[in-house]
Amino acid sequence: MSGRRPAPLVTGTVRPGWEGVRDAFARGQAEDPGGAQLAVRHGGRTVVDLWTPGTGRFGYGAAPDVADGADGAGSADGADGADGADGPGVTEGEAFRADSVGVLMSVSKALVAVCAHLLIDRGDLDPDDPVARHWPEFAAAGKAETTVADLLAHRAGLPAYTDDPAGLPEALLLDPAARVRALAAMSPVWDPGKAFLYHALTYGDLVGEVVRRVSGESVGRFFAREVAGPLGLDLWIGLPEREEHRFVPQRAVRPDPTPGQVAQAVERTGLAPGDRLATSLRASSAELGRATASFGTRRGRAAEFPAAGGIGDARSLARLYAALVGPVDGVRLLSAATVDRARTPCTDHLPQPGVLHRLDGPDRSRFGLGFELPRPGTPLLGEGSFGHAGAGGRLGMAHPESGLAVGYVCTAMAWEPSAGPDPRWMPWTEAVRKAAGLGGG
Repeated sequence: MSGRRPAPLVTGTVRPGWEGVRDAFARGQAEDPGGAQLAVRHGGRTVVDLWTPGTGRFGYGAAPDVADGADGAGSADGADGADGADGPGVTEGEAFRADSVGVLMSVSKALVAVCAHLLIDRGDLDPDDPVARHWPEFAAAGKAETTVADLLAHRAGLPAYTDDPAGLPEALLLDPAARVRALAAMSPVWDPGKAFLYHALTYGDLVGEVVRRVSGESVGRFFAREVAGPLGLDLWIGLPEREEHRFVPQRAVRPDPTPGQVAQAVERTGLAPGDRLATSLRASSAELGRATASFGTRRGRAAEFPAAGGIGDARSLARLYAALVGPVDGVRLLSAATVDRARTPCTDHLPQPGVLHRLDGPDRSRFGLGFELPRPGTPLLGEGSFGHAGAGGRLGMAHPESGLAVGYVCTAMAWEPSAGPDPRWMPWTEAVRKAAGLGGG
């Protein structure tokens, strides 16, 4: 026992039969320097609603002002925080609380996908539509045949906004209209639909612009009106200033790679330095780094970065996913047929582009229409489940057959995808599956 930190203080509620999830959550968070929230819904009702402030090594892990996490412990009151100026939404030493909100990183992509599928469900959009049918400027530079499904499944060949390996400069990156213009003008790096590769930032603007063209409003506003509003979610694509006092910043646990290190990693894949795919990989990394840094400012949080800049809490993520697979307080977002189409594999038959196909293996990414599908590195809730992970370890997911829906939000950017699943996930994921009758430890 000596030398180990004590398990973090876990607060919240669990229903009878789900107590093992609380214990597993505490084990998973025992070494985490940041705070975290975990929410689980089963059959539409909340069965787990937990949070922990973390070990305190980030400075905002102070013990909360509520009792220890017995089953009946109540949630904490809202955090007092900053006034909306650039910088963290809470001061150093402020605890991560039950109603705190944080950056979701790529979990945000699922929010965008939900907007597209709402339009699909209503008959206003078809995945097989050419993108140019709704966004005529997109037809430029050899993209006339690219489909909406290609955008949703990361098959469009546009993983960066520019062919400059330094990426789009900050002034343009923080301008949604400039990002969209850049994508409309670009030629694809590979033949759309013939290969796939993760579109870390561009996904949000590609799919988001289709949503805007069809609905008449930005994807952030559409999500607020059609999804977050009816369900009462604390989820935003563009954080309102009135919610800044609840925001807790994310912190990295290791240094970001330098541009030189990224270039070396790209070269190790076998790509020549001047290869256009190599340039795109370097540009995408640089753009993602700038975008992530911007989330530490009020401007970045207020901006709509649909692929990575969503902000919210675990409780709302679980409620969102629950409403995708069943009714929640009378609201069901998508039909069962639309959900089945969204979780149908769309990339399993495709290689990664260029020489990257040599890196394909059993743990390569898998996508449906806008959602990640289970793989060893991101097992989600097992076969049939769908969802999306986010950089650092955030996670949202659902399993339609069991009625499970889960949200996990953390402040420590600790997950290293190349090493496999986040160690923080594994204890409580197995406990959730076991409590729901899906097996597991």
